[in-house]
Amino acid sequence: MPGRLHPALACVARTAETTGTAGGGRLRWEPRCQQPLPHRVPVTAPLPPRLDGPWVSTGCEVRPGPEFLTRSYTFYPSRLFRAYQFYYRDPSCREPAHSLLIKGKVRLRRASWVTRGATEADYHLHKVGIVFHSRRALLDVTRSLNQTWAGRDCAQRLPPARAWLPGALYELLSARAKQDCTEALGFTMHELSLVRMQRHLQLQPGAGPRLVEELYLGDIHTNHAERRHYRPTGYQRPLQSALHHARPCPACSLIARSDEHHPPVLPPQAALPLRLGGRWVSPGCEVRPAVLFLTRLFTFHGHNRSWEGYYRHFSDPACHQPTFTVYAAGRYTRGTPSRKVLGGTELVFQVTRARVTPMDQVTTAMLNFSEPSSCGGPGAWSLGTERDVTATNGCLPLGIRLPHVEYELFRMELDPLGQSLLFIGQRPTDGSSPDTPERRPTSYQAPLVLCDRMAQGVPGVPRHGPPQKPLRGGGPWALPVLPLALGLAFLTCL
Repeated sequence: MPGRLHPALACVARTAETTGTAGGGRLRWEPRCQQPLPHRVPVTAPLPPRLDGPWVSTGCEVRPGPEFLTRSYTFYPSRLFRAYQFYYRDPSCREPAHSLLIKGKVRLRRASWVTRGATEADYHLHKVGIVFHSRRALLDVTRSLNQTWAGRDCAQRLPPARAWLPGALYELLSARAKQDCTEALGFTMHELSLVRMQRHLQLQPGAGPRLVEELYLGDIHTNHAERRHYRPTGYQRPLQSALHHARPCPACSLIARSDEHHPPVLPPQAALPLRLGGRWVSPGCEVRPAVLFLTRLFTFHGHNRSWEGYYRHFSDPACHQPTFTVYAAGRYTRGTPSRKVLGGTELVFQVTRARVTPMDQVTTAMLNFSEPSSCGGPGAWSLGTERDVTATNGCLPLGIRLPHVEYELFRMELDPLGQSLLFIGQRPTDGSSPDTPERRPTSYQAPLVLCDRMAQGVPGVPRHGPPQKPLRGGGPWALPVLPLALGLAFLTCL
């Protein structure tokens, strides 16, 4: 597509122009992949973040499990906060199950030494209450509590199903009464221990720019049993300021007006068939647990169910300082509807080829000090030069192993502007790979945006490809294992 390159991909184009050509040619992103990315001015992240005010989900969220919920958090100048978490039985957040009312105090501490760009915080809970919106929801929670000895005493504090009263609030935690049933439910608010706030302007045709404020809170461990002990190093889907949010947002006002007795029921959303054919790109810099900053670009060829992907890793939360790029490619199976995660589609991906490009001196030196033939065969690595690592069954220093199989979860939806979004399964928090059906994701990463729809599978389209697992953003000398995976999202810049 002719015309000026969108800022979100302009840096990619510059990278393509300056990348070396030895060992397989230079990386290329075509201008037509510039649309329909949102037109965004640079993002600012104030330090320390300013939490005061109401923050809300912009849609139905999916947590590992799966759990479907929306959130509404309000922070006060006194450091007190009130949070609502509304849980649902369905992935469209239209069938409320129960609501949590959480009150407490949060104190910002210092810039995180682990996750660059984040602020660490301490919190203390004063009260947690639960309201059941159906007898079935009461039975589900009681059944969950009865699975442990500690939970059985808590279950006895809840009424029998026949005595359920709509709107009745039952205390799960009271600091004053020194009772706590949240542990038996596996509930925590550790997400408040890692905070990042971002601001940007939303540009709209025929209207002036609108301020948008986003609040990123710590990620939720994919293993429910680990949530009580896990301290976040990544983020979950951001909340937006109820006063300064992107428009349109049909869910925002509904959630902002809700409380524990009146949970929001989101507008109906048409189910979308999974049509992968085309190119999908990260709309901005993504952050993963274990200090991973990256962007992704995937191309899916529907005619033969093959895929390609580029993941670009960075050492900073703005994705301005690249460390290395991975190209991966393979095939995928025909999708089947997920029985565990309603609205999702299960696929199996095979990774058969990979290429690596070191993008900074430290990563280049690390690859050159690796065992001979453990990553790309004999010969020296040089900055910006791409090398094929398929013949060596991957790249051991980066944890890339070939061939590799992953059991995936996909979902498509339209945003309020009619833009196609692609959600790919969330990577396991422990850094492992979903290489068995039992390890298939039950939640999603940040969505990718459709940037170029291909006629279902026209051969000869430009090469781009998918997955793998990320790199530690701190020192490239201490790279963790990176199993190749679709969720390893890493590839453009902001």
